[in-house]
Amino acid sequence: MVDNRDEAKAFLSSRRARVTPEQAGLQHYSRNRRVPGLRRNEVADLAGISVEYYAQLERGNLSGVSGSVLDALARALRLDEAERAHLADLARAAGPAPRARRKPSTQQVRPGVARILELMTEVPAFVNNARLDVLAANPLAQALYAPFFADPARPANHARFAFLDPRARDFWLDWEQVANDTVAVLRTEAGRDPYDRAMTDLIGELSTRSDEFRVRWAAHDVRLHRTGLKHFHHPVVGDLHLNFETMELCADPGLTLTALSAEAGSSHDDALRVLASWVATHQPTDALAEPRADRRRR
Repeated sequence: MVDNRDEAKAFLSSRRARVTPEQAGLQHYSRNRRVPGLRRNEVADLAGISVEYYAQLERGNLSGVSGSVLDALARALRLDEAERAHLADLARAAGPAPRARRKPSTQQVRPGVARILELMTEVPAFVNNARLDVLAANPLAQALYAPFFADPARPANHARFAFLDPRARDFWLDWEQVANDTVAVLRTEAGRDPYDRAMTDLIGELSTRSDEFRVRWAAHDVRLHRTGLKHFHHPVVGDLHLNFETMELCADPGLTLTALSAEAGSSHDDALRVLASWVATHQPTDALAEPRADRRRR
């Protein structure tokens, strides 16, 4: 279980340190500051609460905090949508009443969802749980993510691939951004459900085995990863820049479906069609999934 008090303390202090007096609109402040961020008394003034109460909150005691205070803190600390939601999740988890837990994010994909994936023959699509395990993927997604699925361990996991598999830095054209997003998504989910033992185990494993993960985890960044661009280097069709849309499966709490596509008539759309044709005659995790450096040595 993620320690709620420690998480709340680190999150609030890290957000406070990020906001400068100029950004907060403070006109009069001492220029002789040891740190560039806001002081506790400045956050308290901006939020309209006492310094003593804010200090209590930043010590990690969010139990019983009202929605209006959370909103005031979010404004004072200039939190974005994901950060506001994360703060609310932390406060909810700290409450005295027993928390209704979501279904564990290890569910099986329902036959109806699996059938939808099967019918999506022209776009790569897959289902994730909250820990970024891939529970199901259609053949085109398996081909697109061939290096990711090359490890026979199941379920395949986006975070383990990004930080522990040498193929990842070749596969992702923007590995740094992917790494940042991956950690931020896990941090968001850990705050949403701190009772997920498998999530805690995953975070512990990655923190132990990857310095890159550990540094990013300590930043306490959170993110909603709903739509955007993904940038691939695929060993068969080359560089691909694809739009993605991630949708919650409302009947299956904790599960999301992600579909990728290219602009109609673009070279990337053509490349997807080539890949779809390739899928018909090859196994997605053929030798193409080897790191590019290994292939060059042969």
